[in-house]
Amino acid sequence: MLPGINGRALAIAAAVLLSYGGGGQASVKIIRTARHHRPVKKLTHKEDGSAQSTNWSGYGIPTNNGAVTYVSGSWTVPTATCGAAEQDTTGYATFWVGIDGYNSDTVEQTGVDSDCVSTNGRATDTPTYYAWFEFYPAGSFIIEFPKPIKPNDLITASVAYAGEVSGKRRGSSGSEFTISITDVTTGQSYSTSSVVSGAAQSSAEWIAEAPCCERNGDILPLADFSPWSGFTSTSATIGGSNTSAAASTAEEVTMWGEVNPNVEKAQPSSVSSGGGFTVTWLNAGP
Repeated sequence: MLPGINGRALAIAAAVLLSYGGGGQASVKIIRTARHHRPVKKLTHKEDGSAQSTNWSGYGIPTNNGAVTYVSGSWTVPTATCGAAEQDTTGYATFWVGIDGYNSDTVEQTGVDSDCVSTNGRATDTPTYYAWFEFYPAGSFIIEFPKPIKPNDLITASVAYAGEVSGKRRGSSGSEFTISITDVTTGQSYSTSSVVSGAAQSSAEWIAEAPCCERNGDILPLADFSPWSGFTSTSATIGGSNTSAAASTAEEVTMWGEVNPNVEKAQPSSVSSGGGFTVTWLNAGP
């Protein structure tokens, strides 16, 4: 059993595996990884309406349970700078859209990584780029397309609530979600669905993340991904209405160090009227 994954999570992961397939996806390989893209950690709300955490930077919209039914975004794959300094050689940087995790215990999400570590966990001076999805707390899965993802590829991704499932269908009861991700530059796409037990549907997010976990459970170092053009578009359906990261209810989240809380790791820009924004890397942390 992988560290941090209990029997229930493994059962959910098995349901995910059963959902693979579909037209045009036979050549896509799905690889399980021990890393997680977990809910926001040590979230602190500030008087000015912004927030800070130790693993997320970007924008989230917290709302009522059951309100979020769709989240999407577009962005270009950031370039990871590896080997320029000792702290760069073990860094990870992940970019995603998702539902939940801001004020709840599950996250339904998909995105891409720009890492200074190979997919098998070895430090490398050559950046590693790949797509992935996760129905946390089930495991994270790498999506290996026939044509590798490259820096500056245009990515579009979405997470959609598909309804409630009861009984034995897909092996569990709960809320069903569908993730979809497309590398527009190469014309490759992948989608799959899974049932998540206990999903609150209480937040929408567009995030740059330092994933989890070190052997002691700490957040992993954040790879240098600046400069990054950022999310070119963001959208969500909340309470039946369309919105974006430009909404007045969206909270700006800055990433600060977990080991050293005085170190600022990543800072989001303001949001354009169209919902776009970027995140600036400042420090690897952790």
